[in-house]
Amino acid sequence: MINETALAQLEKRIGYRFDDTTLLLTALTHASYTNEKGDASYERLEFLGDAVLQIVVSRYLFLRYSDIPEGVLTRYRQHLVCEPTLAKIAATLSLGDYLRLGKGEEAGNGRHRPSILADVVESLVAAVYLDGGMEAAEALLLRLLQKELDACVENRHGDFKTRLQQLVEQDGKESLVYTVKDRRGPDHAPIYVIEARINSNVVGTGEGSSKHDAEQAAAKEALRLFGILEEGKEG
Repeated sequence: MINETALAQLEKRIGYRFDDTTLLLTALTHASYTNEKGDASYERLEFLGDAVLQIVVSRYLFLRYSDIPEGVLTRYRQHLVCEPTLAKIAATLSLGDYLRLGKGEEAGNGRHRPSILADVVESLVAAVYLDGGMEAAEALLLRLLQKELDACVENRHGDFKTRLQQLVEQDGKESLVYTVKDRRGPDHAPIYVIEARINSNVVGTGEGSSKHDAEQAAAKEALRLFGILEEGKEG
């Protein structure tokens, strides 16, 4: 059972204090708990939080990167709002410790399931939005995503997928696809192995904690194969 002390602790971790703590409690309530206890679950908040997250991240990228095309902005946004990124944020906040789960979900390691953790981040964003407005929700998200946002800046010239795609498109007859070769490790910390293929030929293989990261690594190896990158250089 989550008591007032636990809720106050979580408020301190996220840097926001609720006027209506029932919103926070709902944001932490899984449907499996609702089925047993009757309280509202976070599903409706998740729906709203996804929209808030999309607009906040889109606005940030639009203003921050005024000189890059829509396609690259879309890829940045996809990385920032994807399940692995949101689950990683949830883990840093230990959100799993605060969840209200049904007995079955509890026994099934639901507190550490990436899909649930990502959903809770979205529901938490919605709860803050409803309690304090868009400004409060935006401030929360920019704090939570700061490391990932900084990585976008640092890796701007290291968007190897975009560079490889541009290289392939120069010919006009080539087809570039990414294929998952392997996935290993536990659900809360998976490792993906992905191959970059041009016309079915493997031109690069990469590993990463998300598909995005593994694809970037595969594209980087391919660029080295084609002599676009030198060994030990990022771009």
